[in-house]
Amino acid sequence: MANEFRGRGNLGAAPSIKQVEVDGEKRSVAEMRVYFDRSVPDGDGGFVDRGGFWLNVNLWGPKGEAAAKVLGKGARVAVTGTLVNHEWTDKESGEPRTRPEVQADNVDLDLYRVESIQLRRKESADETEAD
Repeated sequence: MANEFRGRGNLGAAPSIKQVEVDGEKRSVAEMRVYFDRSVPDGDGGFVDRGGFWLNVNLWGPKGEAAAKVLGKGARVAVTGTLVNHEWTDKESGEPRTRPEVQADNVDLDLYRVESIQLRRKESADETEAD
């Protein structure tokens, strides 16, 4: 059974895009670091962080490319995906290492702090054929 993950947090930096070879094919992945907070009411109408955690989040393909274009440092996002253990060998010590990370199905912008949105016009079939 997969370890499903859902959480809300803030981006520590703008996502970066990498090209990775998977089964002989180049694929793009947006890599981002997200702080998932645990905000609780402070009794005065505000909230206080009661401990959170950082996770690396990977979003593959066109969704990742779109996320890298529009998301920036501090953006509030909702992440859904699968929690996995990333394994690698430390280059300096040669020791095996692991860390949890999220292979995201979706990274959605939380609209609470958004001031404006500009949508790209959807291409019609006629416009696509003219090219």
